Amino acid sequence: MNTVILCPGQGAQAIGMSKAWSEVSEAARSIFERADIVLGDSLGAPLSTLCFEGPEDTLNRTDVSQPAIYTASVACLAGWLDESNKTINELGIVATAGLSLGEYTALHLSGAFSFEDGLRLVTLRGRAMQDAAEAVPSSMVALIGADEDKANAVCQMAREGDVLVTANFNAPGQVVISGSVTACDRAELVASEMGLRATRLSVAGAFHSPIMQPAADRLAEALAATHINTPSCTVMSNVTAAPHEPDPDTIRLRLVEQLTSPVRWSACCEALIKSHEDASFHELAPGKALAGMMRRINRDTKVEGHTEPATVS
Repeated sequence: MNTVILCPGQGAQAIGMSKAWSEVSEAARSIFERADIVLGDSLGAPLSTLCFEGPEDTLNRTDVSQPAIYTASVACLAGWLDESNKTINELGIVATAGLSLGEYTALHLSGAFSFEDGLRLVTLRGRAMQDAAEAVPSSMVALIGADEDKANAVCQMAREGDVLVTANFNAPGQVVISGSVTACDRAELVASEMGLRATRLSVAGAFHSPIMQPAADRLAEALAATHINTPSCTVMSNVTAAPHEPDPDTIRLRLVEQLTSPVRWSACCEALIKSHEDASFHELAPGKALAGMMRRINRDTKVEGHTEPATVS
């Protein structure tokens, strides 16, 4: 069996994520215990407590949601392996891909770095992104019905010297732009005039834009100090929509670039479908957002979710 694993990104967080897995699987529970040891009370409470009990406003903070989602996804896989009575090698993982933050989960699953090293990276990444967002009033806007050309046109017409760029190509007809608050205000008006539906996202700031450069600089330092192995399977890069190269330094570079570059998720999925026609696609907890995007990208490709164990589904 050939398996492709999809890993969710920020926004998928929800109180109780992977709690059911931790209750039925010792391996899943161990992942949360290891996360609690690494992070201690640095987030204000143990990570497992924040994942299982909230509060929601804390869990939704960028610096908390990123390590929380990463841990919940890895725990989900551990529980799924327990439930299916398989080793990770028996699962036959031929490729992994993750949306933004999820790219770190995907790299960890490929053996590129340890769970603990990945957790430290995403925790720093979340904190750095939160700090960069707080330094400059900024936001993101989803454009429904837009393609890349239309999204670029909105940015060009609404930018007026401020930062405003395309940030996420999630699926056909679903593009997110990112920039200063004033530019996003203008973009909503421009998009409406173009017949597009514009929705302001509830995020800390302009992710995947030049406003995140200070966070990228901090992340580069952390990545330089992190040991990275050659991935054992294909891992898609959000920046290039192509597999990561086997060179650890190039992997580091792509992860730094990702903070200020658009996430080409739709193209990543299209490439995986084309190169792994016989594979089954699976989405790790939390949530089902990637399965929803896949229905817009390629309706013939089914994505099996693992939000909870089969016994409680």
